[in-house]
Amino acid sequence: MTGPRYTPLIETLPSTVPFVGPETQERRMGHPFRARLGANENGFGPSPRAIAAMAAAAGDVWMYGDPENYDLKQALAAHHGCAPENIVVGEGIDALLGYLVRLTVAEGDAVVTSLGAYPTFNFHVAGYGGTLHRVPYRGDHEDPEALIALAREVRPKLIYIANPDNPMGSAHPGEVILRMVEEVPEGTLLVLDEAYVELAPEGTAPAIPPEDPRVIRFRTFSKAHGMAGARVGYAIGAKPLIQAFDKIRNHFGMSRISQAGALAALRDATWQAYMHRLIAAARDRIGVIAAENGLSALPSATNFVAIDCGRDGAFARAVLEELTGDGIFVRMPGVAPLDRCIRVSCGPEADLDRFAAALPGALDRARARA
Repeated sequence: MTGPRYTPLIETLPSTVPFVGPETQERRMGHPFRARLGANENGFGPSPRAIAAMAAAAGDVWMYGDPENYDLKQALAAHHGCAPENIVVGEGIDALLGYLVRLTVAEGDAVVTSLGAYPTFNFHVAGYGGTLHRVPYRGDHEDPEALIALAREVRPKLIYIANPDNPMGSAHPGEVILRMVEEVPEGTLLVLDEAYVELAPEGTAPAIPPEDPRVIRFRTFSKAHGMAGARVGYAIGAKPLIQAFDKIRNHFGMSRISQAGALAALRDATWQAYMHRLIAAARDRIGVIAAENGLSALPSATNFVAIDCGRDGAFARAVLEELTGDGIFVRMPGVAPLDRCIRVSCGPEADLDRFAAALPGALDRARARA
């Protein structure tokens, strides 16, 4: 008796995931975290209108969700001033990135990204046999000029950039991204991940026509709208590209509950304005906590803050491990020199209080280990 016959590509891939979830860590520790500040979730939660809409939709959950996501696409199109045919909705940006890679990347195809940028994109590229080419960050920012220069050399299918960036929280003005679009080589598609752009300063989002065939933009309800567990993302792009997603997407991937919640969240402008104030205050508080401990908080255009621990990656990892042991869930970038930092999500005051109380001891213990 034999098992399944895997493809040669699958046989070469490691059994890894881009992120180890906090629940996995809690099971290993045998107790829950006291503060959940590591996954860039919006701990302030979704709009009360979204909660009510999802609760109402729960009674109809025996039905599949609308495979066309019709109502949500109509609302998103009106919100962005484009046609519904310019929008595809999916199970978070992660799933949509996977669909895009499946559409465009065959084994051996080149893909350009930044060293230390969002690892889930790299996970998808590896899963379809693409070859990743990376450039380093410059000044804690992804480097558009270096990305384009490398793209001219390797002629990739895709160039990935997040603006604002994860894991550093930095952002480029919209005009920088517009210049980047103008330099995209023929036959290459710019993948612009804007998961955090609703939280960034005005002018961060570039004015890109939806029919521009050189770029596809990704947005989410996980960050500003506080609905990470609902898994709602969408992409804006030229109609032929968006239509191609129908060839391979999971047409019933979006639940009725998620669709109803996202539609209500999009319509609640009052809650969105309130959320901006809450997140801005939390960013400021994290900066104060860092300064009180002799550390530097990097400027952030997102709902998290990267804190420079002042040494190397080994020291920052020791700080992270000490915080984890004290029940505080945070994360850190994976490559040098970014890994001198820990990354702390904005969250409710009580969670930040627990982080503030735990950080001095974590730093002392990490210094003793060094």
